[in-house]
Amino acid sequence: MVKVADEAPGWAAIEAAVATRAGDQNPLHWGTNSLPGQGLYGLSAYRSAGQWLLVTFGMTELFSKSSDDPDVSGWGYELTMRVPRDADEPPAWSLRLLERLADYVFTSGKPFAEGHRMDPGGPITGQANTRLRALTFVADPELPPINSPHGSARFLTVVGITANELDRMKATTTAEVLSELAECSPMLVTDPTR
Repeated sequence: MVKVADEAPGWAAIEAAVATRAGDQNPLHWGTNSLPGQGLYGLSAYRSAGQWLLVTFGMTELFSKSSDDPDVSGWGYELTMRVPRDADEPPAWSLRLLERLADYVFTSGKPFAEGHRMDPGGPITGQANTRLRALTFVADPELPPINSPHGSARFLTVVGITANELDRMKATTTAEVLSELAECSPMLVTDPTR
């Protein structure tokens, strides 16, 4: 019998890192139409204390090494996001958002990094009933960097922010405003009702 780690060592490294925090659980999983290395391959949702931990699969090299840098796997990160767990599945907007962010990176060739900010030009949920109109990116507050035979990678958390918070980040620093947000939400949960 062939083990998943043998077939997809990058995938196994992601799951092992998430298991250190989320425990041994069967996450919900969604596939995409992308082939490995050509876009986001899938998304998983893990149940955590009152929240969903969403993790992308495919920003790194899951199955085989194809990038030129032997020390870094793919783009060097997978995206994560935490949203309130108030239903049997995470909200559809959060899955669409992560897929679109990954598509942006693959299409533009411009990766995200810690401290980056993005104004998508409207509410991040696609609905006018939220104040969250922008995004920022930060090192995941609990998931450690990973190593696989394809190189190293880290987890980059997507955090929904208000237009006012975006303006404050521009006037001061992203880290300063995120520090304030972490006082109320240490895991930086993106709650569209806040």
